[in-house]
Amino acid sequence: MASHVFAAIAATKGPNVNAHLSKSILGICTAALIGATMLPLAASAGEVNNRIDRQQARIDRGVADGQMTRGEFDRTESRLARIDAQRERDLRANDGHLTPGERARLNRELNRNSRAIFFDNHNRARQPGAPLR
Repeated sequence: MASHVFAAIAATKGPNVNAHLSKSILGICTAALIGATMLPLAASAGEVNNRIDRQQARIDRGVADGQMTRGEFDRTESRLARIDAQRERDLRANDGHLTPGERARLNRELNRNSRAIFFDNHNRARQPGAPLR
């Protein structure tokens, strides 16, 4: 089908159109291929960022439900801020990408923080005045 399109355009525009369109399509395909190979690198930084956002939402829910005390909130919030700051430093150091080692370290820290958030939300400590369940 593409050859029919080239032939129709060439008939109306002249003989150099085929070469020009071929180069344009080659350029578009090359750009798409480069973009597809870069996507996993950007996705890895996005994965860590998404985990940070989800953990922040869990902390906020714990505070809103009265399941976290002020001390628990301060500790989990501080840990999450340190992890996010480290992610930012790693991204700046590597042109906006995370190396596999950095990604693994951040994920280990996020796993540890996730367990702490779970514990803080499910222990018996409550904010003063929070309803008992």
